[in-house]
Amino acid sequence: MASQEDSFPRGGSKKKVHPEKAPQQPVEHDNLFDVPTEEGSRKRKRSQEQAAKNKRPKAEKKEPSKPEAEQHGILSVETLSEGMRLLGCVKEVNNLELVVSLPNGLWGYVQATNISDAYTKKLNEQVDREEPLEDLAPLSRLFQPGMLVRCAVSSLNSASKKKSIRLSLNPKDVNGVLSPGSLKPGMLLTGTVHSVEDHGYLVDIGVGGTKAFLPWQKDQEYIKQKNKGTKLHVGQYLNCLIEEVKGNGGSVHLSTIQSEVSVAIASEEQNWTLDNLLPGLVVKAQVQKVTPHGLTLSFLSSFTGLVDFMHLDSKKTGHYFQTQMVRACILSVHPRTKSVRLTLHSSFLQAGRPITRLCHHLIGAVLNDVPVQGFFAKAGATFRLKDGSLAYARIMHLSQTEKSFKPEKFKPGNMHKCRVIDFSPMDDLALLSLKTSIIEAPFLRYHDLQPGQIVKGTVFALRSYGMVVKVTEQIKGLVPTLHLADVQIRHPQKKYRVKDEVKCRVLMCDPENRKLLMTLKKTLVESSLPALTSYKEARPELQTHGFISSIKDFGCIVKFYNDVRGLVLRKELGAQPISAPEEVFYVGQVVKVTVLKSEPEQERMLLSFRLSTDKEMEGPAQSQKKATIKIGQLVDVKVKKKTEKGLEVSILPDNIHALLPTTHLSDNVTNSQLLCSWLQEGDILHKVLCLSHSDGHIVLCRKPALISAVESGQDPKVFSEFQPGMLLTGFVKSIKAYGVFVQFPSGLSGLAPKSALSDKFVTTISDHFVEGQTVVAKVTSVYEEKERMLLSLRLSDVSQEDTAVSSLTLLSQCVEELQGVRSLMSSRDSLLTQTLAEMSPGLLVDLVVQDMSGDGSLMFSNGSVPGLVLRASRYHQGGKAMDPGQRTKAVVLHVDTLKSEVHVSLRQELVNRKAKQLKKDTEHRAVIEHLEKTFAIASLVETGQLVAFPVTSHLNDTFRFDSEKLQVGQRVSLIIKSTKPSDIGLFLAIESSVKKRTPVLPSVPPEPAGDEPEVVSTLLEKPTLPIGEMVTGIVKSIKATHVVVTLENGLVGCIHASQILDDVPLGSQPTTKLKVGKSVTARVIGQRTLLTHKSLPISHPSGAQTVSELSIRPSELKKDISSDPSTHSSSPTEKLKQYPLGQTVICFMRKFNVIKKWLEVEITSDIRGRIPQLLTSLSFKVLKHPEKKFKIGQALSATVVGPESSKGFLTLSLVGPHKLEEGEVAMGRVVKVIPKEGLQILFPFGTVGKVSIFHLSDSYLEAPLEGFHPEKIVRCCVLSTKDPILTLSLRQSRTNPRMKSKIEDPEVNSIKDIKEGQRLRGYVEAIKKLGVYFRISPTLVGRVKYRHVTKYFVSDRALYQTYLPEGKLLSAKVLRVNRKQNLVYLSFLPKDTRKPDVFPESLGLPLRDQGKKMLSPQPKKKQTLEVEDEEDQGDSKTKQKAEKQRKTKERKQQETKAQLKEEECDEPSVRPVEKSANKGKRKMPELERGQEKVNKKKKQNLSPEGDDSGVEVNYKEEKEKRLKLPKKQQPKPTEVPRLQLSSGFAWDVSLDMLAPAIPHREESSDSEEEETSQAMLKKKSKKDKELEKQQAEKELLRIEAALMDPSWQPETADDFDRLVLSSPNSSILWLQYMAFHLHATEIEKARAVAERALKSISFREEQEKLNVWVALMNLENMYGSKETLTKVFERAVQYCEPLKVFLQLADIYTKSEKYQAAEELYSRMLKRFRQEKTVWIKYGAFLLQRGQADASHRLLQRAFNCLPQKEHVDVISKFAQLEFHLGDAERAKAMFESTLSSYPKRTDVWSVYIDMVIKYGNQKEVRDIFERVVHLSLAPKRMKFFFKRYLDYEKQHGTAETVQAVKEKALSYVEAKSTLADS
Repeated sequence: MASQEDSFPRGGSKKKVHPEKAPQQPVEHDNLFDVPTEEGSRKRKRSQEQAAKNKRPKAEKKEPSKPEAEQHGILSVETLSEGMRLLGCVKEVNNLELVVSLPNGLWGYVQATNISDAYTKKLNEQVDREEPLEDLAPLSRLFQPGMLVRCAVSSLNSASKKKSIRLSLNPKDVNGVLSPGSLKPGMLLTGTVHSVEDHGYLVDIGVGGTKAFLPWQKDQEYIKQKNKGTKLHVGQYLNCLIEEVKGNGGSVHLSTIQSEVSVAIASEEQNWTLDNLLPGLVVKAQVQKVTPHGLTLSFLSSFTGLVDFMHLDSKKTGHYFQTQMVRACILSVHPRTKSVRLTLHSSFLQAGRPITRLCHHLIGAVLNDVPVQGFFAKAGATFRLKDGSLAYARIMHLSQTEKSFKPEKFKPGNMHKCRVIDFSPMDDLALLSLKTSIIEAPFLRYHDLQPGQIVKGTVFALRSYGMVVKVTEQIKGLVPTLHLADVQIRHPQKKYRVKDEVKCRVLMCDPENRKLLMTLKKTLVESSLPALTSYKEARPELQTHGFISSIKDFGCIVKFYNDVRGLVLRKELGAQPISAPEEVFYVGQVVKVTVLKSEPEQERMLLSFRLSTDKEMEGPAQSQKKATIKIGQLVDVKVKKKTEKGLEVSILPDNIHALLPTTHLSDNVTNSQLLCSWLQEGDILHKVLCLSHSDGHIVLCRKPALISAVESGQDPKVFSEFQPGMLLTGFVKSIKAYGVFVQFPSGLSGLAPKSALSDKFVTTISDHFVEGQTVVAKVTSVYEEKERMLLSLRLSDVSQEDTAVSSLTLLSQCVEELQGVRSLMSSRDSLLTQTLAEMSPGLLVDLVVQDMSGDGSLMFSNGSVPGLVLRASRYHQGGKAMDPGQRTKAVVLHVDTLKSEVHVSLRQELVNRKAKQLKKDTEHRAVIEHLEKTFAIASLVETGQLVAFPVTSHLNDTFRFDSEKLQVGQRVSLIIKSTKPSDIGLFLAIESSVKKRTPVLPSVPPEPAGDEPEVVSTLLEKPTLPIGEMVTGIVKSIKATHVVVTLENGLVGCIHASQILDDVPLGSQPTTKLKVGKSVTARVIGQRTLLTHKSLPISHPSGAQTVSELSIRPSELKKDISSDPSTHSSSPTEKLKQYPLGQTVICFMRKFNVIKKWLEVEITSDIRGRIPQLLTSLSFKVLKHPEKKFKIGQALSATVVGPESSKGFLTLSLVGPHKLEEGEVAMGRVVKVIPKEGLQILFPFGTVGKVSIFHLSDSYLEAPLEGFHPEKIVRCCVLSTKDPILTLSLRQSRTNPRMKSKIEDPEVNSIKDIKEGQRLRGYVEAIKKLGVYFRISPTLVGRVKYRHVTKYFVSDRALYQTYLPEGKLLSAKVLRVNRKQNLVYLSFLPKDTRKPDVFPESLGLPLRDQGKKMLSPQPKKKQTLEVEDEEDQGDSKTKQKAEKQRKTKERKQQETKAQLKEEECDEPSVRPVEKSANKGKRKMPELERGQEKVNKKKKQNLSPEGDDSGVEVNYKEEKEKRLKLPKKQQPKPTEVPRLQLSSGFAWDVSLDMLAPAIPHREESSDSEEEETSQAMLKKKSKKDKELEKQQAEKELLRIEAALMDPSWQPETADDFDRLVLSSPNSSILWLQYMAFHLHATEIEKARAVAERALKSISFREEQEKLNVWVALMNLENMYGSKETLTKVFERAVQYCEPLKVFLQLADIYTKSEKYQAAEELYSRMLKRFRQEKTVWIKYGAFLLQRGQADASHRLLQRAFNCLPQKEHVDVISKFAQLEFHLGDAERAKAMFESTLSSYPKRTDVWSVYIDMVIKYGNQKEVRDIFERVVHLSLAPKRMKFFFKRYLDYEKQHGTAETVQAVKEKALSYVEAKSTLADS
């Protein structure tokens, strides 16, 4: 048999041969590590082959020679081949590749494109889209270090004498050797998720023609345990078990259940072959041969494999023997030689189980005197480390060179010096090296390098981005181009060459990503100053070297080591001011800096280039002068010099240097540039504002608006003065992508977010504002703690005065500044300048035509003034054809002093204008002649006089849409505001109304505002069509709501669906009437400007297109052209006002907005509407899917129900007018389900209504709110609109009366609807002392006396709570109705309701009569001593009155005698009660009323008909017994329900429920009041006075005795004061005192008592003080404000243990349902008490109570990161218990299972787990856990505990057989322990 196996040393099927034909090779030659024997065997083989040459088979001749390394059982790169299948372990997961550990210390790499085809497809899709895909998971989520993977060698690349192993995990590369027919159930395969389907996943297993499916139910366990609860992603690697094979392998069903996968074993029935054998399979094998270097195994009956020495089980090494059965895992299968390698390590014998040990703690350590364990020729040697573990060194690492290797040095026991260089997870061995170069190397890994460290290396390569330096064989770093030298060099190859030695300094090292950055800057490398590697090391005054990384306008950013950087402000760049830092410094420059300030937490640092000597260079005299200038001071300045940023000036009279920026010369941006252009050196400016003053740099401002604000005191100086709502003047400091920063004169600034910049939509902020612009800002929010504030620049927020006034003010200021510029120009010597200053608008001049420019404008010359440029646009040429040299007259329109150009006009109406005296505030029509940015020049139509009017109405009004911009030639209506021309020759006016603007006439080419020639030329090339013109076009495209038409000259028109037909049939789509290519004739009815696809905010801002609105309606085509074009130019907002409420309109469906839940429709092209979903239909089917009912483009008839002019939409309805009046039926949406009360319904426009549980249905249900949830749509009927919250009904009889449905439970609206004898259904309201309160309508509650509740005698009150819970649905019969007192008395008795009794017969309760006899053997008179019901007061009142009237006289005569008798006689039943009740405490009102009724009943001899149920008799007798108890046994009186001291002081009564603590006033008849007054008036006799004296003495004695009585309870504030003085440290007394005041609604007194308590209680009584603080916080939470509660809380934190106070406040918030405040408080606690597990557990419980399970799971992960390791088990246990109580029981079980798998001997966790499963699980689960526990290997004492619990459980829930089984198991355990003890 052994000889047969030797023929197949690499595996394969066994071949049956006869013994005489067996080869003659000895068995011992199977030793793969014995080289001499192998060589000898080969020589013997050759001689035998020569002797029997002809007899040798051909197959043996072709057998390839075996590689030498492979014969020795160790894998190497040389023995690998492409296609070889291996088992590997993921060691590192990078962004685009995996690092995989292979057997025998090898490493391989898997690229992201070799995971699976589906994952590669996703990667390519992401690359094509150039943006991340949501469903593409990164490799870090698909793989975790330690995961075992099956891989195939894809390529072996040679690089620098080493081969790099490239692997593939693609299932088609690994499992491609399988065929569909070879798939069998039970096979263990690996695959990747191909796609996510509705019921599971399609898994790619790599078998061609086979589809693999993983159902949802088969992956849940894997998702919970392995995937952290998240669903699987495409490309996820799975170990799958084939459960079912269909269609001959065409379809397979998989499972990832870990318990099944981990025990999967390859069997012979699965028909594995050497061709398709896969790594990772676990097999049962038999030892064939044992050698010193490994084993030979046979498995699957016909295969042979090898186990090398690295993969023997370390615990069994030396104990293996032939024929021994073992379990092994396949490591590799060679595709050519079919050799199979296996491992016996236990970590590989459970599929799917990851390897936990991935690193060794000694990596990098140098070890001395390490003994050799064994030597393996041509493989390597093993060593024994000091901790007992094995280590391995490959043969190449046993010596420095091959020649110096001496095998005799590595005999077992020899000592060597070595270094741990790595760890192989697949072999569980540390890898060593004995090379001297490696042992002496200063750095072995990237982890050994630190920033700032000096290293030496050699140049490895020169690249365009820098130089690669080789530090060691394993470490390479990059020197960026910027760091090759102190100065930037262009040709690094001239200075450095490959293999040159260089000395570098580490800038940054990232060991995880293997990145190393270094510098070669000589100054940095040789610097003796300390290297700055962290912000914590940066202390003030520290000097160090760094390099400039970037240069900004505000300063330089300097970078140091480890990415530490700091900012050098401009003022710290040097001793002298540096206006342009980029001109002085350069990026990469090495600088010496001084640390000014460091904030390590924010990672910020301020630096300075100014050393101590530089700071002292500025003269003290100049510094003192500058110090006199204060912010906000007004000064006079003299211009010294012009710069790019403005004017350098000197402040008079001390000539202090300052800067006046250009943008601060005026409020008008254009005028600022003019002033800066014409101001010269020596000019003096008055009233200039000092804006900022810091470190000698003074910035000034000349903006009139800011100066006015400072002078009027409207400039807050400190941050605390800023308040929301303030309107302040400032200027734009900087513009960011997210908003604008506005600075105020005081130097403080705020942010105006992008959303608050304008009332219009802001696309590009720079289109609205520029830096330096003057603005008015409204403070919206102030954050004092951070000194930040938010502002608004919207016109709607900042406009206070009339726009006409503000616009005229701006125009006047602008004209005044222009005149000032003219004054400056007139003082200059230049003739051209003086001429420009003299020219003013309206001046008539003679000109000579000089030339025509490219844009069609004429250029003129004056002749007398050289260089003067005069220009007339095409519009202002007046239609004349002018030739060069021709003379003409022109009118000056505007003088552009900045460009030195004069705009003139040749139009005759201007040249021949008529001068006329204009009256103020008169309205005139005018034509726009010229446009500037802030004002326009127009000519009056009547006279031709020139007028200037403002374009902007406010400082913030700076943006216009194209449709809003004015155009030259356009007509406007102006109101004259000045009767004489201004200094610049123009009248001033304002525009009367935008509505009166008329478009430009078509005969005149329009000229838009601004100076953009491209836009002008574009509009001139494509003029717009005049409104009213008839045009012909071709239909280009048809959309749902409009048709696009191509017109002549390339113009585009649009026909809206509303402009096609006069009468639109409802439900039709009018646009379908037209066809593409059809010619149509239409009328122009309007213009629109649209953005095309070429319109981009930055590159193509002018890519807009003007579209003509057309109409083909027959009525529109027939009518004449409108004589008033202005009717078409009204804005959409104005058009909305044309649709009044209730009007019916035809609209066209545009789309259904799923998020907002409304239909978007179009009425016309520029008027849109919204139809809320609830107003689309009264049908639930339509409301559920409105998009199916209404098609896009469909015509609908809707009613206007609400205009939203601010948003430009109409709100419409398809169900008629939306009126929520009484009786109206409407659709609503459930927003809140209120338990035991009803629903809260929301209607359109925010109207809210409530539905009681009595109006949910015509038939009451046991669970009336079941089926209702938020967002559910319901049909409601309005019952009442009296309150702001409507009263609604969902009864079908109300909402749909036509159905005539059966009404089982009619409505009960008032007591008038109830009749005696009527049977009703309702819900139990409460169980109280006087009976069962039963709600029969939303406003009516009836009462059922206990004798009418059940026919049984019930002595236990708890049974009522059990069988009559709140909200239980019952039937009742009306016994009596008291309409005066609004009382209804009901009965639950079966004889009345014809329903079963409320208590089941199974309880075995006695009938009522039997119970009374058992309880009351005394006569009936004594039984009448009971507490009567309230209705008896009403019934007996008449009887009592009559009885008292009959006996009035007798009672007056015997009054004195009766009092005496009451003192002397001893009544057995009544007197003791009064006596005991009056002693020690005030009688309870109920008891007093009860006793009065007893006395009255005795006097009136009432019949025994008043007997009530046994419960009330029992209650009365118990009360009597309690009153007769001795003083020491008397119970305490009932405490105020507000303060439950036993439960942590819960305050459960709101303020509106409190009533003053006034004793109940007992009812008395008129006769009693009369006789009382008469008795007082009657003259008292001597005997009466004596009796009163005796009574007074007795009363005094009683009070003194009461004070001595320990059971006495205080009744007044004085009583409480005496108590707290005697026991000042008792928090109970203080809290009772507080409750006493709260009961009387005296909140302030309760607060005062709490403050007294805090001062009185000793500081040692911490718990007592905490009780008072908690009560005070409760009080403030209920009756105080948020501020008062916060103050109390902050004080409590100071005086008590903070954690306890935080937890108590969190509980208070939770109980009072202030969940948002509680969540914020918990977030604070997590930051402050992150090391306290109690906080994490309490927060977890809070989240689960709120139903936020996902948040609780994330919280647990955060807890692991913050809490110490020792706390993790307890926290997991607590969270698991919370999951059982409040969350998912399955997740809780998984958490316990995961914890116990890691800590199996934690008996406390086992015990808690058992408790939870007993409470929430089933018996099978409980028994399974007990079975697992009793088989654990624990201490006998603990095992006894679990056996006892198991036995107790079976006794309670099991049978006799299960009890006996437990006893037998316990006995077996004891016997087994005894046997072990004996042995």
